[in-house]
Amino acid sequence: MVNFDDKRNFYRMLLNSEVKVTIIDDEINSEFVATCRDLSATGMAIEMSHPLEMGTRIKAKIESANAAVQALDVKGKVVRLEEESTDLYLVGIAIDDMD
Repeated sequence: MVNFDDKRNFYRMLLNSEVKVTIIDDEINSEFVATCRDLSATGMAIEMSHPLEMGTRIKAKIESANAAVQALDVKGKVVRLEEESTDLYLVGIAIDDMD
């Protein structure tokens, strides 16, 4: 039964995994490493040291620790940004494509 305090359609998995993030841009595809805090079927939250603008398109890849399980490779856009402390931002990504 769904807990009515949490109205989400998909459960979140709490993670603390390295994620490679690439900003999708016509001019520059910058890459950096961040930490994936949580993941669901439709989104993820990543911790990083600098903010991203709302609507920024990204690719994110989380490598698998097990060779039998393929890496998670997704595309999405920034839909939420919270400054948690100096040089620590929580960025919400809406996933719209999985490879």
